[in-house]
Amino acid sequence: MTALLTLNELQRIKQWHVAHRHDHPLEYHLWDLMLIGWVMGLIGLLPVTVLVGWWAAPLCAMAFLLPSTYVGWRAKAHARQVLRCDWLPTKR
Repeated sequence: MTALLTLNELQRIKQWHVAHRHDHPLEYHLWDLMLIGWVMGLIGLLPVTVLVGWWAAPLCAMAFLLPSTYVGWRAKAHARQVLRCDWLPTKR
């Protein structure tokens, strides 16, 4: 498991994807999916606690960790030279 990303890191990665969306459209859309999952995980925590839907808490936690998990997976693939990843955070 990787450490949680800061908002600055999320923003920097998103800005890279926006700047390179025509060169890397799949990466651009994948990152948008990761951010959608992250927001859904955050927003889902309130109904889980208010409506006592504890069965959904693990789903919200997994969705919240999507961007960090994706960056960790990409960092490992980059280190193994399976794929190139120019947007990786510098202090990983």
